Amino acid sequence: MTRGTIVGALLFGMVVAHGAWAVEKAATRRVEDAGLRYTIPDTWQRVPAASSMRAAQYRIEGPTPDAADDAQVVLFFFGEGQGGTTEANLDRWYAQFTQPDGKPSRDRAVVTTRTMNGLKVTSVDLSGTYSAQMPPGTGGAPQAGMRMLAAVIEGPGGPWFLRIVGPAATVNAVAPEFDQTLRSLEAHR
Repeated sequence: MTRGTIVGALLFGMVVAHGAWAVEKAATRRVEDAGLRYTIPDTWQRVPAASSMRAAQYRIEGPTPDAADDAQVVLFFFGEGQGGTTEANLDRWYAQFTQPDGKPSRDRAVVTTRTMNGLKVTSVDLSGTYSAQMPPGTGGAPQAGMRMLAAVIEGPGGPWFLRIVGPAATVNAVAPEFDQTLRSLEAHR
């Protein structure tokens, strides 16, 4: 291989790599809700929030046309300084799951705390049978094979609570996107 061929191949590789980056970059959008800025994939479809406690709500399409395969992303904001402690929220999320072997969900959860862009982010990854906490008589039958990725985000103007829940296969596919969203968080007043 000649030196010119090598240089040409390197330049071509750089152009292709830049093009891939540009495609990835174009596949996201920056949003702001309740004093929090973050980046989400374009595939997360904003839907009307189901309550005033939900600052933003998104639907993620599952691998089939069946809506039961979809996951839901919600940003909760109850007001500055409101919404409970990190531990209280983790306990609530643990209580929403049961494990097939009967062991406590707390023992199965993966909890990580890190600081990103000046915000303390405590995240939890939990799978099992999900039982949404809903008022009596409103439905919400337990659903096996579910996964939740959730985070308590603490900082000026917060806390905020970001959560994705859905069938494990759907959430598994977007787990890296959720992590990128957490990495992009910035408080904005």
